[in-house]
Amino acid sequence: MSEFIDVTVPPSGHTCVECDDTGSWWVHLRRCAECGHVGCCDDSLNRHATAHWRETGHRIIQSFEPGEDWFWDYETEDYAEGPVLAPPHSYSPPQTAPGPASRLPIDWQRQLAARR
Repeated sequence: MSEFIDVTVPPSGHTCVECDDTGSWWVHLRRCAECGHVGCCDDSLNRHATAHWRETGHRIIQSFEPGEDWFWDYETEDYAEGPVLAPPHSYSPPQTAPGPASRLPIDWQRQLAARR
């Protein structure tokens, strides 16, 4: 598993890279354990973390939420073990989840429910 994890690479930022580029929002954030890309989770509208895996083959992610340290392996579709990655280990305030607060629509829960 260690060939899919680079403990020296910091996260790409404190927000979903693609959501920032498009002006969208997310529910939770995930960090690629291989390259540090931060993307939104599958509960989000755009599912950028999964899209990153499909585009790059980087199969291991870690939650980028405060207080969470679990890893997920897209290939096995199961939780995985992993080492401590380079800091920071989560986004930090004033960032929010869902977020960012300035782009979160009032009806965000309805939008997610309609997508399912």
